[in-house]
Amino acid sequence: AETGNNIRVVCRFRPQNAREIKEGGVNCVNIHEDGQTVSLESKEYPGTFTFDKIFDWNCTQKECFEYTALPIVGDVMRGYNGTIFAYGQTGSGKTYSMMGSDIDNDDTRGVIPRIIEAIFTTIMDAPSTIEFTVKVSYMEIYMERIRDLLNPSNDNLPIHEEKNRGVYVKGLLEVYVSSVQEVFEVMKRGAASRVVAFTNMNAESSRSHSIFVVTVNQKDLTNGTQKSGKIYLVDLAGSEKVGKTGATGQTLEEAKKINKSLSALGMVINALTDGKSSHIPYRDSKLTRILQESLGGNSRTTLIINCSPSSFNDTETLSTLRFGIRAKTIKNKAKINQELSVAELKALLTKVK
Repeated sequence: AETGNNIRVVCRFRPQNAREIKEGGVNCVNIHEDGQTVSLESKEYPGTFTFDKIFDWNCTQKECFEYTALPIVGDVMRGYNGTIFAYGQTGSGKTYSMMGSDIDNDDTRGVIPRIIEAIFTTIMDAPSTIEFTVKVSYMEIYMERIRDLLNPSNDNLPIHEEKNRGVYVKGLLEVYVSSVQEVFEVMKRGAASRVVAFTNMNAESSRSHSIFVVTVNQKDLTNGTQKSGKIYLVDLAGSEKVGKTGATGQTLEEAKKINKSLSALGMVINALTDGKSSHIPYRDSKLTRILQESLGGNSRTTLIINCSPSSFNDTETLSTLRFGIRAKTIKNKAKINQELSVAELKALLTKVK
């Protein structure tokens, strides 16, 4: 069964940080009582924007997860594909939203570790007639090369497409996991391999896009039916203007290539939403190719746009809000990925006759 559904867009503001306060930044956003509308009260860039949900700087990780990600866990356990991706300038809170500051801490862990917990809770509560297998992979796209974070010597993996498999990264290690703790270990291993560099905007700035993929296969032992759901959890590199980050030399080259994937993402979103493009330029970057189904395809997708509330970053916040508004109009067509058992196929064929 296919369901047409728009991409959900959730906007999350972090508190002002030390640098913004030092630069004389003031809070320039006003979140309306409906919890869906925000006004940017900046002299040069005023504007009002409406999303599915807006979280302010007091929002807890748990609240963010329950609204943003919990419904997608349910979808994946029913055999749909899901995607959650975080967009915003460096230092706006993308990694905090997706991973959290400490995955072992109940309060501060982010969306991804909470999704893992919810998946295993669902499996534990499921009838014993259903057999589950869960596998994870973790990659980053750095300077338009795909690197396997669980096997970092594989640092230039190719993208392939097959009729029954769709688009996939060839040679990417998939690790079978049987508990939350095992997944957390895999995450830590992968996180340690990520490319991180120091920029003005953020001391822990990630110069790469990271994609954590969880695949849940389930087999109903009573009738042999199989279903599989896949969830892509994407932490994008920072979307800010190059000038502000103080990038030079290598980091400037990085910025251009990082922005190549991000500008391709923008172009894909434009093409999907302007109503007149017959060609969607998914192949223009590695990122958009891997996320092809997430954008306008077979996926339930939520975008978390992460913003600063500070007047010091109002231009970046404005461009992030505009990006979110465009993405909100994308229509996806999610369907349950299932294989019928031989008996069921026979029964269907008899019906047709």
